[in-house]
Amino acid sequence: MKKFLVAMLVLALAGGALFAAPTHVRWFVGLGSGGDAPTVIVEKKVVDAYNASQNEVFIDLEIVGNSQAYNTLATEISGGNSPDIVGPVGIRGRDSFKGAWADLQPLVDKYKWDLAKFDKATVDFFRTKDQGLVGLPYAIYPSFMYVNRAAFKEAGIPLPPQKYGAPYVDEKGKSMPWDINALRTVAMKLTVDKNGKTPNEAGFDSDNIAQWGFGQQMTDLRDVATLFGAGNFVAADGKTAQIPANWVAGIKWVYDGIWKDHFYPSKTASDSDVLNKGDWFASGHIAMSQVHTWYAGFADIAKLDWTTAAMPSYNGKITAKMHADTFEITKTSKSKDAAFKALTYLLASPELLNAYGAMPAQKSAQAAYLAAFAKAKFPSNDVNWQTVIDSIAYNDNPNHESWMPSFQETTTRYTAFYEKFTSTPGLDLAAEEKALVADMQKIFAAAK
Repeated sequence: MKKFLVAMLVLALAGGALFAAPTHVRWFVGLGSGGDAPTVIVEKKVVDAYNASQNEVFIDLEIVGNSQAYNTLATEISGGNSPDIVGPVGIRGRDSFKGAWADLQPLVDKYKWDLAKFDKATVDFFRTKDQGLVGLPYAIYPSFMYVNRAAFKEAGIPLPPQKYGAPYVDEKGKSMPWDINALRTVAMKLTVDKNGKTPNEAGFDSDNIAQWGFGQQMTDLRDVATLFGAGNFVAADGKTAQIPANWVAGIKWVYDGIWKDHFYPSKTASDSDVLNKGDWFASGHIAMSQVHTWYAGFADIAKLDWTTAAMPSYNGKITAKMHADTFEITKTSKSKDAAFKALTYLLASPELLNAYGAMPAQKSAQAAYLAAFAKAKFPSNDVNWQTVIDSIAYNDNPNHESWMPSFQETTTRYTAFYEKFTSTPGLDLAAEEKALVADMQKIFAAAK
């Protein structure tokens, strides 16, 4: 009996890991997508499968409704009870908790996690100058040009290029760079009033436009300005309010597009039945619209003869703004190694990605995803999906949803500016922009 007990003790000591309790990590869901009932079912199944597959790490799933998620997470972090993993979460949600996330690069290096399966631009999209690699590439939503072929056919002009770097060749065979100037020229040819006249013709009725040439739908001011390149309202020092020079140019271009050239919808037009109360492209009354892949997932556009086009350049640089979701590990997590193992499992789950309805960031999976998406949503449409993949390389970094001091208060102020300039002709834009910067500076100075 004594020998048996000794043998059992030796076995227990030698194989102690076999009997050790797993490390628990909390996964917080709700800050972004993932909190709706059908998705929660999938999340629970994925977690149960992982917990049953090994005894090293145990995921505790914490679901919080989206409307309460921000306050709940803020309370947990400030109270020293932060979860280990948070996600999926977009850039706006991530940067609402600036400084809360761990730099994942040391863990990527330690576990030799392969970043080469993603475009370098996609990996860099999740890096910040002051925090490091605060997320791993996961779910992406590139933006690109949605193009109504019927509008181009009716106008008798060629489609914009679908390949980045290709020129635009007009109806007379003239080749020109596909840049912001070419976009304006084409958009004005595609804008028509109720009598069929364009802004280039005498007698054009700007009060009764039947079709607009171009617009950026479902956006705010930062989205719109990013057509002219990446930027932010806060300078690199993190405390000085600014409007970058390229954004000043972009704001003026859009403002002139609304009130002078008339190819870009005003707020009144956007809210009208003609443009489907904000759902512009689905209305069939706009020829080109920049928006993200998520739009094709819900918009009623299968009835249209549509395809994609490349985004134009400004001063030789192309920017196709990006939305993206990822998972974070909190800086205060006491189990970062265990959290990283669980995190990489979640990233590799096709069931989760399908439940979130997202385009995979992994290069090798993108073509198959888009092919299946097209078959399910647009079986009768001849859409060039390669443009979507190619747009990824031109994402905006810093992102248009990036951190600013007093995020919500600043957003409220610049949104008021955006609504004013899309609603009011004859503005002194320089004065309005000066006032915006001054107000944002007061907000930044008061930020804790």
